[in-house]
Amino acid sequence: MKAFVMKGIGEVGWVEKPIPRPGVNDAIIKTTRALICTSDSHTVHGAIGPREDLTLGHEAVGIVYEVGSNVKLFHPGDRVLVGAITPDWFDLASQAGHSSQSGAPLGGWKFSNTKDGVFAEYFHVNDADANMARIPDGIPDEMAVYCADMLSTGLMGAENGQIPSGGTVAIFAQGPVGLMATVGAYLHGAGLIIAVESVKKRQELALQYGADVIVDFTREDAVKKILALTDGQGVDTAIEALGSDSTFRSCLEVTKPGGFISNIGYHGHGDIVSIPRIAWGVGMAEKTITTGLCPGGRLRMERLLRLLEMRRVNPIWMTTHTFPFSQIERAFEIMDNKLEGVIKPLIDFT
Repeated sequence: MKAFVMKGIGEVGWVEKPIPRPGVNDAIIKTTRALICTSDSHTVHGAIGPREDLTLGHEAVGIVYEVGSNVKLFHPGDRVLVGAITPDWFDLASQAGHSSQSGAPLGGWKFSNTKDGVFAEYFHVNDADANMARIPDGIPDEMAVYCADMLSTGLMGAENGQIPSGGTVAIFAQGPVGLMATVGAYLHGAGLIIAVESVKKRQELALQYGADVIVDFTREDAVKKILALTDGQGVDTAIEALGSDSTFRSCLEVTKPGGFISNIGYHGHGDIVSIPRIAWGVGMAEKTITTGLCPGGRLRMERLLRLLEMRRVNPIWMTTHTFPFSQIERAFEIMDNKLEGVIKPLIDFT
């Protein structure tokens, strides 16, 4: 089979690999749709260290091709969604409620980290009964694939932020994850949703997804504006969806005492993420910082698919480009360099 891989730091390309075989609890999926993520770029540029001929990608849906003898819930021919995070559910971290950390810190993140990812004609899924969900007939592949990571991670930002009904939320950055965090804030009943973004198309999408106010940090001081919008109090919840030291600092500065800072951004550069001492109340302002890795598992995927089925959200609005698998190298270049107003490129394997 063909696979699109990281050949080394800063280098991608094609290789031929054998179609994987399942273990007794596993499944092999024939890929039909996939999405390219900014974290794929982080990986290629060395954020998690060198990798050689590692198949990239972690967001995909497909058709079950083969299953192991212990798999009970899925059969060849089933159309399935696979979470970007595929934990080992018998691991102690999973049993303690931290399945994304199974085996090691971030250990639930296997695709294009510790094993081959999904940018191939076929890919392997561990613990298939627990890590896949059947896609309802009314949901197209190009919509369902967003549940693998973007929708799961974005909604996690709102969930971890403990948004009170009618509360105030500031979401820094309206890339795909930030946009889905905006959806999450809306669905959780936020009374005022402030989206911080400078790109016009992303501003427009933020408003479509439920933002009430756009703050363009290139035109005004975002912290001062958010404090003004909240009568100087600050927001109940700030969501960091970029992975930047400066936006993380801003989240601390705009959050009221007793509020929540929910970090869902991938901090792929630098050694330190700083906390502003005074805004932190010299360590005593009762501001809670939460972090998380995209939740996985069949139950999570089924719930997200239900949101699509009930038309609570339409993630397809974020698809700005579509490429056949044969042109994924160009798609990666566009995403890597943020060309052509890209938000999310979809890869069609059919």
